[in-house]
Amino acid sequence: MPNVTINSLLPSLPHSHAQSDMTATNCDSPEVTVPCLVVLVVVGVCVSPFGNFLLSFLFIFFHLREPVNQCVIPGLPDDLALRCLAKLSHGHHGVLETVSTKWRDLIRSSDFANFKAREGWCGNWLFVLTECSSNEWVAYDPEADIWHPLPKIPTTHADRKHVGFSCFDPYRKKWSRVASMRTPRSHFACSVISGKVYVAGGLNLSCTRGLALAEVYDPLTDKWEELPPMLNPQMNCLGLSYKGKFYVLSDRVGLPDQKTSEVLSPADRNWCTVEDIWPFSREMQFAAQVIRDDRVYTVVDLGESLIKTRYTDKGEWHNVGSVPSVILPDHPRPLEAFGYGFASLRHELYIVGGKVLKWEESGAGRFDIVKLGLVRVCDPSAMPLTWREIRPMCGSAYGSIVGCASLEEKY
Repeated sequence: MPNVTINSLLPSLPHSHAQSDMTATNCDSPEVTVPCLVVLVVVGVCVSPFGNFLLSFLFIFFHLREPVNQCVIPGLPDDLALRCLAKLSHGHHGVLETVSTKWRDLIRSSDFANFKAREGWCGNWLFVLTECSSNEWVAYDPEADIWHPLPKIPTTHADRKHVGFSCFDPYRKKWSRVASMRTPRSHFACSVISGKVYVAGGLNLSCTRGLALAEVYDPLTDKWEELPPMLNPQMNCLGLSYKGKFYVLSDRVGLPDQKTSEVLSPADRNWCTVEDIWPFSREMQFAAQVIRDDRVYTVVDLGESLIKTRYTDKGEWHNVGSVPSVILPDHPRPLEAFGYGFASLRHELYIVGGKVLKWEESGAGRFDIVKLGLVRVCDPSAMPLTWREIRPMCGSAYGSIVGCASLEEKY
């Protein structure tokens, strides 16, 4: 094995740790074999093709010899070991918990969650809820290429999917009930700007033709605050955070009689109406995503699912490519998907799940509805679009997408 040093493996560690006596001049030396191997595993999981093999070996090693008072990583101070493990993204935690009882207890501890929170190491998450997952969200870690289920959202109404407002903590990996909105509503626009949740529009039992009311939630105080109402009521609307403003798009955008969007400036809390033409059709479940806060992408379903963008705030929309067809192993022709989710994470676009109609080749007009768990990804800045298929969703997560969202770590 080549010579390695902790300093070269962990460039972000404090200087005092990096220059400690843990420099390994020869990993065959018995006094440094264990810490050198462990640090290679902890840091190399994300970058080494042998990560899974090394973790399997480490699992066997720890279970063969795990003394009662063993430190987290033999040969390393526990604070340095904690930093090593905390740097790994959430998709690896399930495997890490199998290494030893010590690691499992640490990763599930409040100290571990608090340390990651202080450092801001939340990781990158893609959250998806499907029609078949019984109100259980699943999450994807792009660094580990792993899907894992989240705990079910707590609810006091067993006969309903969800009532109220809940928050997921990416550090403790659990849901908690928080303050409910001042105005009950469904089918509303929602987006996050500068760490606060903005909602507007929607409908409820007392107002079925659309609401103009809006409010904002501050997670630091767990309180909702009323905002000035929109100029026009909206329902079945979509919320979008774009260049620091909150856009509320009606389900009628793209139609001749609806060429406006409601836009809120959080700085002065004023609404304005923007004349605009969004390339949506009323029949589709439209979606739009923003990458790096300055480029909007949307899917347009006009017989072929097209990805569109525009280069200025009010410029024309341009085709950048299409959503790839689905190839089933037991069907000779490519099929067009529908009911899929459209999401963005970091600099990439995701097409998640959905369904296809698998027609019988006999020509009898019969077909089966196939629910999909597959996930396709592309970088829209690289032309032409090149889609790649990543690991499919886990468990019962497949079929039409009820909701999808992303959470990104700030670097």
